[in-house]
Amino acid sequence: MTPDPSSPAHNSEPSAGRAAVPLTKEPDRSGVPEHGTPAPNLTAGENGGGQRARRPWSARRVPAALVASVVLVVTAAALVDVVAVRAGRPAAAWRRHLADGLATRPVDDVWMLTGASVAAATGVWLMVLALTPGLRHWLPLRSPAPGLRACLDRDGAAVLLRDAAMRVPGVAKARIRVRRHRVKARADVRFRDSRQVKDDLIAVLREERDRFALARPPRIVVRVRRRTD
Repeated sequence: MTPDPSSPAHNSEPSAGRAAVPLTKEPDRSGVPEHGTPAPNLTAGENGGGQRARRPWSARRVPAALVASVVLVVTAAALVDVVAVRAGRPAAAWRRHLADGLATRPVDDVWMLTGASVAAATGVWLMVLALTPGLRHWLPLRSPAPGLRACLDRDGAAVLLRDAAMRVPGVAKARIRVRRHRVKARADVRFRDSRQVKDDLIAVLREERDRFALARPPRIVVRVRRRTD
């Protein structure tokens, strides 16, 4: 008996509530690089691919708030006194004293030099804040695409490096300090040869550092000492 092609068992259209299963499926190659094109590696050494990453700029909220508050108080006090003088009242005592001091004191007076030094130091401080990015506690990471930015905290990097150092056989205690251009590691050796432990420690710390994918990987400096207790 020949089955009827129009029956539901041989109908090519999928039934309601059941997904159609294709006979062949084209593999998804959206995330696979073409033949002969190496995939980007963000964790291998200093010459990895990606966009050039820079340290983000700080918002400088606290210095801006302090400067704005000082300017606001001084301006408001001067404006109130000027309005009072225009209304027929005498000038405030602090303004008369300040005007007399500026008019009568010589240029080489101690208070004049002190005020000028404070003003100059404040100006230099504000210029440094305006021209530098700040956020020195953050280490920029390599970015795989434009507009994408990521940073790593120094304390977090130090914790990860210390955990990696403690996995080296012979290391009893490790202290890690992460700076912008250098990672200082100090380890106490309980057993094994100190030179071997130092070589293994350098290799492990470099491998862990390269996993961070830092834009400017810091140099590894390791010091070991024999623990006698």
